[in-house]
Amino acid sequence: MIDIKIIRQDPEKVKKLAALKGKDVKIERILELDLKKRTLLQRFQDLRHKQKVLGFKKPLPLKKLQQIKQTLKEIEKQIKEIDQELLPLVLEIPNLPLEAQPNDEIIKTWGKPLKIKNPRDYLEIAQKFDLIDVKRASKTSGTRFGFLKKEAALLEFALISFTYETLLKEGFEPVIPPVMIKPEMAKATGYPEQFEGEEAYFLEKDKLFLVGTAEQIIAPMHSNEVFDQKDLPKRYLAFSSCFRREAGSWGKETWGIFRVHQFDKIEMFSFCHPDKSKKEHQFFLNLEEKLMQALKIPYRVVKIGASNLSFPSAATYDIEAFFPSRKEYLETHSTSNCTDFQARRLNIKFKDKNGKLNFVHTVNGTAFAMGRIIIAIIENYQTKDQKIKIPQVLRKFLKKSIIG
Repeated sequence: MIDIKIIRQDPEKVKKLAALKGKDVKIERILELDLKKRTLLQRFQDLRHKQKVLGFKKPLPLKKLQQIKQTLKEIEKQIKEIDQELLPLVLEIPNLPLEAQPNDEIIKTWGKPLKIKNPRDYLEIAQKFDLIDVKRASKTSGTRFGFLKKEAALLEFALISFTYETLLKEGFEPVIPPVMIKPEMAKATGYPEQFEGEEAYFLEKDKLFLVGTAEQIIAPMHSNEVFDQKDLPKRYLAFSSCFRREAGSWGKETWGIFRVHQFDKIEMFSFCHPDKSKKEHQFFLNLEEKLMQALKIPYRVVKIGASNLSFPSAATYDIEAFFPSRKEYLETHSTSNCTDFQARRLNIKFKDKNGKLNFVHTVNGTAFAMGRIIIAIIENYQTKDQKIKIPQVLRKFLKKSIIG
């Protein structure tokens, strides 16, 4: 939720930036309701002051006090009625982009693509060694599922160990969160496309959503809490299974286990000082690059344009790994600065050195989405004789250097 002061100060800018995200927001109605509310609040405060003054008089002017009391009740009712219309309208406004550039931009390319004549598709290689089984997964669970087996399963455990070994040195606290979340908490994270459409799995009997990423459960972890400034940034490194219907994405990267209904992921998350969220965001991007460079997988960094930003994001970078069989780059990582947008919806604040309360900023980022990075490894580490090398940094966890 954006600060309503921003709407008052520059309503046209808010409309313009929201439009870049494809949202037509009702700014005029918001300002109209806001003015009515502020007028009523001022009247309410004036009457409360008058009530206190009259309370000291002798004898008590009971009739006047009763009239004021009744008027205060009526004003409270009017304010409540205004809020019932005003709050949903404000919640419809997406987080405003930090930059007005509408389109994506490739800002960096790293690594040299694998030089093999006619590189094979990861699924062909994986099936040769019985590493990924989508046929049996289809039999047990339907489409968009897969069994990770043998060294593929061990690769996931190796990636988890490597990631935690690397990132715990950077001030992250490890956490394995619940994968079910209350509707009010889910929606407060600011993903209407996830929780108000058909994207999320909802357990009707239990009134719980399954999370689509650990960010959605870590963000509300500190709802209605106050950090001390000295404790910021508060960084979490969360491992969880993630669940997505992938509604409306049929035919979009239905490539084996690239886009599936269930996958495991390690997510970075930070509650940080407002003045340092841009720096924290860059730090997260640097860590994502550090992990990819350690695996020596070629990639590029894409700065996401305003028109493609998610609802709560003010700035996002994607990392796209190179897949030799496709001769193209596909997304494996994302990191976003959500500024104070989620914190306002979840009421997460910090107390500064002067004792003043302010909203924190939130930053999130992918460490590894397991399925996608495993298939990126298989593709980029395939050999001419159809074997798979193990990345150097993972060999100590698997106790081997090659599959096949």
